[in-house]
Amino acid sequence: MADPLKSLTQRASKLGFTQPFVVDLATFGDGPAAGLREAISAGHHGSMAWLAETELRRSHPQNLWPEAKSAVVLGMNYGPEIDPLVTLKQPKVGTISVYARGRDYHDLMKGRLKELAGLLARDTGEDVKIFVDTAPLMEKPLAMAAGMGWQGKHTNLVSREFGSWLFIGSILSAAALRPTPPELDHCGSCRACLDICPTNAFPEPYKLDARRCISYLTIEHAGPIEVSLRASMGNRIYGCDDCLAVCPWNKFAQAGQEIKLAAREDLNAPTLAELSKLGDGGFRKKFAGSPIKRIGWPRFLRNVLYAIGNSGDVSLQVCVQDYLEDTNPVISDAAQWAAKRLSA
Repeated sequence: MADPLKSLTQRASKLGFTQPFVVDLATFGDGPAAGLREAISAGHHGSMAWLAETELRRSHPQNLWPEAKSAVVLGMNYGPEIDPLVTLKQPKVGTISVYARGRDYHDLMKGRLKELAGLLARDTGEDVKIFVDTAPLMEKPLAMAAGMGWQGKHTNLVSREFGSWLFIGSILSAAALRPTPPELDHCGSCRACLDICPTNAFPEPYKLDARRCISYLTIEHAGPIEVSLRASMGNRIYGCDDCLAVCPWNKFAQAGQEIKLAAREDLNAPTLAELSKLGDGGFRKKFAGSPIKRIGWPRFLRNVLYAIGNSGDVSLQVCVQDYLEDTNPVISDAAQWAAKRLSA
């Protein structure tokens, strides 16, 4: 019998994906579901109510699609060419998470996964569905079960070949495909990712409290950020790569080759002064095609104002003045906090 993944595997390589990794969903246990339930019960999901609302569907792929028998998991490398943490020592600029410095990966990967899923459907005669990070599917546990990598102590996926820098895409198939061996945990006694976190967002290894995570706070959280956490944010204005970048397995990583995901030069170290003056129209124009656009100008400006407050640069006071009495209370609060910090 011909290998039903042969065409997909060959095409995946040309489209910039890793090899396909496969999970037999009949053997996908309930450990991830239990972990999700525990995190929600502890309130670690913060204001992401959709996690609780979709808990049942999210707990197993067959709850999302009962006909699914296998999951094909593929990764796309987005390894940075430069140290993603270098701008943390440059207080006049903003630090943006590596994944958001280029084109939105959702759009890029979804189109290519559709092509691969079409090949799989053709060669198996069974239905398929594709997912890229936007549906109630626990892709990191699936990736570990399939052998792509393992969830490190920071809860993110780590690969022996690509380190911390893989986007994950999944194809659920109604075909029973031969599974690949699961990956083991190779973190050992290392605590680098836990110890570097500026806001102590890890209550213990393998558990993340989103309410203290800078990625969550700058992207998902809509209101004012807790005052006690603002100084620890530094100049991180969209996401945070600290726990990813410090992982020792990155010594095997390589820079991503997909040109459409390459970092835009203007987003490697954008000045806070420039960003604070964009306005809604300028923000939409600058971040067209970027995942940053989805958080909107008010939330982005809030983050920039916190970074200005943390800069220690009094010359940036002028960037705060126009927002001190802003009609948006979150923005005016951030501006007043920044002004107070700079005048201290």
